[in-house]
Amino acid sequence: MPTEPEARQRGAHASDPSVATAARVYDYMLGGTHNYPIDRAAGARTLQSFPLATLVARYNREFLQRAVRFLARAGIRQFLDLGSGIPTVGNVHEIAQAEARGSRVVYVDYEWDAVAFGREILGEDPDTRYLHADLCEPEAVLDSPEVTGLLDFAQPVAVLMISVLHFVTDDAEALDVARRYTSRLVPGSYFALSHLAPPESSDRSLALQRETNKVYNSSVAEDLAIRNRAQITEFFGNAELVPPGLVLLPDWRPDDPGYVPDDEDASRQMGVAGVGRIG
Repeated sequence: MPTEPEARQRGAHASDPSVATAARVYDYMLGGTHNYPIDRAAGARTLQSFPLATLVARYNREFLQRAVRFLARAGIRQFLDLGSGIPTVGNVHEIAQAEARGSRVVYVDYEWDAVAFGREILGEDPDTRYLHADLCEPEAVLDSPEVTGLLDFAQPVAVLMISVLHFVTDDAEALDVARRYTSRLVPGSYFALSHLAPPESSDRSLALQRETNKVYNSSVAEDLAIRNRAQITEFFGNAELVPPGLVLLPDWRPDDPGYVPDDEDASRQMGVAGVGRIG
């Protein structure tokens, strides 16, 4: 039985509109409506120190959409979205099912509000589930009725960890969690990840990120861990990174064939993303 501080850290508590949460702040950054005044205040404080935070959130959401579209076109029909937050417009089930009807998606989050809003949004869709669980307990997630009743791990599955592992601040635990999920995947499965990373080409970006993290960590229930590319690459284990590999968020298979990276765009320096195939 977790202690009360542990329970609060893992989100094992009822909805509390007096405490800002990552899922609701992210929803606010994306222009959503599933958030409280405390979340909007936390988001506003973050934007004061880093006005480009909404662009970072947008880049992350656009990567998710491109990755799911790629996976669906690669034949994946099963998705496990860990730390999914609130499944607002343009999320996994909409993208996957637009590419292939009958694609099945299980969303997982430990925040009660994300689960409640998610179940309301999903309604009676027979091909989606929303599980209230802690991604740091892989066996509990993978063996839950919501997952086993919808996903068949004897067939290829895409496991998504989009902008979530940086909330697991212990490096060893984060690596162990990623490996315990990918170890259950059969060949032909995929692992998609995005993660905050230190900027590599801009002192200004690094200073902005440090200030943003300080403001964010003082305002929101969850802390953040910034990891370098070598550490993030470890999460993929033996999965083979598909081209273009682990790259800045907007640089992963951009939709625009004429896309040219803008090294002066500080917001694109804040995170990296990649998709790995299980051989």
